[in-house]
Amino acid sequence: MSDSLKELNNQQIEAVKILKGPVLVLAGAGSGKTKALTHRIAYLHQKHDVALANILAITFTNKAAGEMSERVVKLLGLRSKKQFFISTFHSFSARLLRMEAHHLGYSRQFTILDSDDSLTAIKRAMQKLELDPKKIHPEAVRAHISSAKNELLTEDEYRRLAQGSFQQVVAKVYTVYQQILRENQSLDFDDLIMKTVELFRQEPKILEKYQEQFKYILVDEYQDTNTAQYELVRLLADRYRNLFVVGDDWQSIYSWRGANYQNILNFHRDYPEAKIVKLEQNYRSTQNILDAAHAVIVHNRNRSEKKTLDPGTGGGAYSNLRSC
Repeated sequence: MSDSLKELNNQQIEAVKILKGPVLVLAGAGSGKTKALTHRIAYLHQKHDVALANILAITFTNKAAGEMSERVVKLLGLRSKKQFFISTFHSFSARLLRMEAHHLGYSRQFTILDSDDSLTAIKRAMQKLELDPKKIHPEAVRAHISSAKNELLTEDEYRRLAQGSFQQVVAKVYTVYQQILRENQSLDFDDLIMKTVELFRQEPKILEKYQEQFKYILVDEYQDTNTAQYELVRLLADRYRNLFVVGDDWQSIYSWRGANYQNILNFHRDYPEAKIVKLEQNYRSTQNILDAAHAVIVHNRNRSEKKTLDPGTGGGAYSNLRSC
């Protein structure tokens, strides 16, 4: 078992050692944000006896979750990854629903549709509605339904908000598509998070159970969260508010799947008591590259105020987040 603060710079140590309350760590690529996140897990467990079962870390890809898990295993000298929860949003939601989906009328053995199966179900719904797939592309319909689910819009809510002929058609397909999924005890990829949020909203006791379990929540790449992911995290963290998020609004790369970088800009609005730490020491890039990147991106008006400093130098912590 290693020292959880070893090899961290001053800003990383400052972020890791904040025990209670919400924390926003603003960190660009190469600034050691993953190290800060994984060392925080180790620090909570080693120094404050927080059970690993009470810590949930969420990221976006299986690769990132795997790398983070390997680091925690090494830091704590563990034999297995099964002792802690580091997962993607979708894997976490699927795992939870396997235990709790019966509260929503689904079997615990529900089927998760892959992209091909989902598209097949969309085509079946369109066929039932006698829609010509040559005039209305099933892939476009599926994309709109996926976007609606990322915004937590049910088929009824989407129908009420639909504007224009295409969205009105999508609304009809969405309704039939969901009927097909329910009849077959199936969920698509977007349903996993949406149904978990629905479960938490409808069943306060279920939500309370998981709030009690996951008293410390960590989220990687927070700038890439969409509405459904944001709401899932907000609900889980609402009881103890020990939410530690790491991200950089300058780097949001998943807008194509509904990411809302405003989530990171609004973090202090959502959590007024939050402490904000900036990791501005870069371990990857030369200063010429950093300066060039900063010169381009500084013109983005909707961003946090952050200047990446010379490699090897530090920056201030607990700074106020401001929208420029």
